[in-house]
Amino acid sequence: MSESKPNASEVLDRLSSSYGVTTQKELAVCLEISPGNVSAWVQRGSVPGNAIIKCALDTGADLKWLVTGLFANANVKNTNISKSARADRGKTLLKKMLSAGGKSVLKRILDAYGFTTQKELSEYLEISTGTISTWVRREYFPGDVVITCALDTGASLEWLATGEMSNESQEEPATSGIPTISKKILLAGKLDDDGYCYLDQSFVPEGVSFENMTYVRGGKLSWLIEMGVNELSNGSWLLDIDGALDVYAVSKRPGNKLRIIGQDGEFECSRNEVIAKGLVVLILRTTL
Repeated sequence: MSESKPNASEVLDRLSSSYGVTTQKELAVCLEISPGNVSAWVQRGSVPGNAIIKCALDTGADLKWLVTGLFANANVKNTNISKSARADRGKTLLKKMLSAGGKSVLKRILDAYGFTTQKELSEYLEISTGTISTWVRREYFPGDVVITCALDTGASLEWLATGEMSNESQEEPATSGIPTISKKILLAGKLDDDGYCYLDQSFVPEGVSFENMTYVRGGKLSWLIEMGVNELSNGSWLLDIDGALDVYAVSKRPGNKLRIIGQDGEFECSRNEVIAKGLVVLILRTTL
């Protein structure tokens, strides 16, 4: 997952605007670095993620605007905060941020994406697993990845960076630790995409593959279905019968026969006359 880098000079202009300063020297003071570092960023054409995160947390500027410039005048949230108060807040946040690197920040990134392994994150962001392991081993804070994660998932930047939440952001990551599954609607014998939904893994029976789980709704019934299971047994199944999909109760009969019970009745057929698309593991009924 690769994206073009933002223009360093433009990013620095937005950082300066957010802090209300006009020179690189003043910006360096706000970021608590030497002016030479700011000049080096311009020459390299890249601004470190840590500096952008610090500015967003210090000033309340919109993170996406700082990185991309898409939202003009997004840095209005904390414009009435004095420079001294902002500096005190910045020092506190920076200390928390840099002390929350390594394993703890990696865990929050994985939670925000709904991943369970470093390999999934590695493949998604197209970075090596060795690089991710280095974050843990060296207690490193991966600022650029934290920014990417916040923009990509909508998780609270303050929570990702420090592990804490302000009163204003405490609701944002509430579902970040809960993975998502595909959501579909069953209509006229077809499954249509219907976005995604959060699902607590405690709802999934032991031994069932969470990765293949899909939430399907149709009328007053909804089902959690483990897709891709095709070895029919007694139970409820998503079946393809003559090209039309529906959920049926299935029971096996002698002679490789099946008894199929649906909303419109029941019948018997041979095993090879139906195609199993998935096993229903949970049935939900709307009573309204």
